[in-house]
Amino acid sequence: MAKFTRRQKIFIFLFVLMASIGFIGAVLLYPVGPHLRAMSLLLRFNNPQSHGFATSFAQHPFKEEDGSVETLHSTLRYRLYLPQGGMRGAMVLLHGVHYLGIEEPRLVSFARSLAGTGVVVMTPELKDLADYHITSETIDLIGQSAVILSDRVDRPVGMMGLSFAGGLALLAASKPEYSRLISFVLAVGAHDDMGRVARFFATNTIENPDGSAASLQAHDYGVLVLAYSHLDHFFSPQDMRPAQTALRLWLWEKTDHAMVYARQMSPAGQAKFDQLVHHHELLRPQIMQEIERHSDEMQAVSPHGHMNQLKVPVYLLHGSGDNVIPASETMWLAKDVPANELRASLISPALIHVSMEEAVPFSQQWALVDFMAQVLDATEKLPALQK
Repeated sequence: MAKFTRRQKIFIFLFVLMASIGFIGAVLLYPVGPHLRAMSLLLRFNNPQSHGFATSFAQHPFKEEDGSVETLHSTLRYRLYLPQGGMRGAMVLLHGVHYLGIEEPRLVSFARSLAGTGVVVMTPELKDLADYHITSETIDLIGQSAVILSDRVDRPVGMMGLSFAGGLALLAASKPEYSRLISFVLAVGAHDDMGRVARFFATNTIENPDGSAASLQAHDYGVLVLAYSHLDHFFSPQDMRPAQTALRLWLWEKTDHAMVYARQMSPAGQAKFDQLVHHHELLRPQIMQEIERHSDEMQAVSPHGHMNQLKVPVYLLHGSGDNVIPASETMWLAKDVPANELRASLISPALIHVSMEEAVPFSQQWALVDFMAQVLDATEKLPALQK
C-alpha cells in the first residue's frame, strides 16, 4: 500500500474537500466561489509550486510593478501585484518586523497567491518596522499606502497587517483622514497593547482579558527587539556602534558575523551583549524599567484605548501557539474593537505567528478556509470610491 507524506495527505484531503463542496454547491446553489478561492490561496501559499484543479482558482495571471512616492516622513517604496484582465478588489498587505521588508519570502509568496485570486495587492516598505522599530510614523505610512492604492483602483481597499503591522493598521483605519479609503482591516497575529506584549517578552507571562494569567516561553526575538530600540540604556556610548551592528546581525540570524562586532565592545559591553542573547532573564528588572520608562511611546502604537473612532469592518486572525505576540492579544482586540465593526475572529492552531501549520485536523483547516473566504468575499464586494 502506497504511503503518502504529510503534505501529500493535505493536498489529497483538500482536493476531495473542494470537489465535495463543488458538488454540494451545484445541488444547493451554495455560494462556493470564495471558499474555493480561499482554499486555492492557502494551498498556493503553502506550496507555490502546487498545481492542478485544487489550485486553479488562484491562478489568475498577474504582473509585478515597483514604485515609490515622497511622503511627509520619507520616500515610500512599494510593490504592486496587478492581476491581468480584471480584478476582484484590492488590498494593502503589510509586512511585520523583519529586515527584508517587502522582500521577505513569506510575504512575497502570500502577495503572489493573493494576486492569483484576482486581487490587486500593494506591499509598502515600512522602513521602521524593517529596522525593528515600532513607531507612530509607520501608522501614517500605512494610511498613505491606502491613499495610493485606492487612487490606483478608484475604490476603497482592504488592508491586511501581519504581526505588529496588524495593530498599526487598526490605528491607521481609526484616523478620519484614512478611514474613508479603507474598507476593512484583517489583523493577523496582531498586538492590542504594546506594553502588555513587552511584559510578556520579559516575564513569559500572558495576561488574559478575564484577569487570569498563563505561562508561555516567549521567543527570544522579543527582548532583543526591545533592547535594539533603546540601546543607549543598555550600552555605554563607546559601545553603541558595535552593539547596534552586532544586535542587528543577531536579529538577522547571522550570529557568526554578529560576534565579530560584539568582540569590538568593552568587556562590560560584551558581558551585556551575552546576557541579552543568551541569558536575558538576568536583565528582567532592567527590561521592566525600560518598559515603564517608555510606556507613553508604547501606548501611542497600541490599538488599546484608541479605537473608539474605528468605523471600518475588522477581521482578527491569530495562531493559538504564537510565542511572539500571544493569541491573548487577539482576545483583547476582540473586546476593544467596536462590536458593530467586528466581523470575525479566529484563533487557530493552523497558524504559527503568521505562517501556516500543516498538522491540524480537518475542522481547524476548514475554519481557516472559511475565515479567508469571508475576507475574499469582502474584498470582491468593495464599492467604487465616492468622490
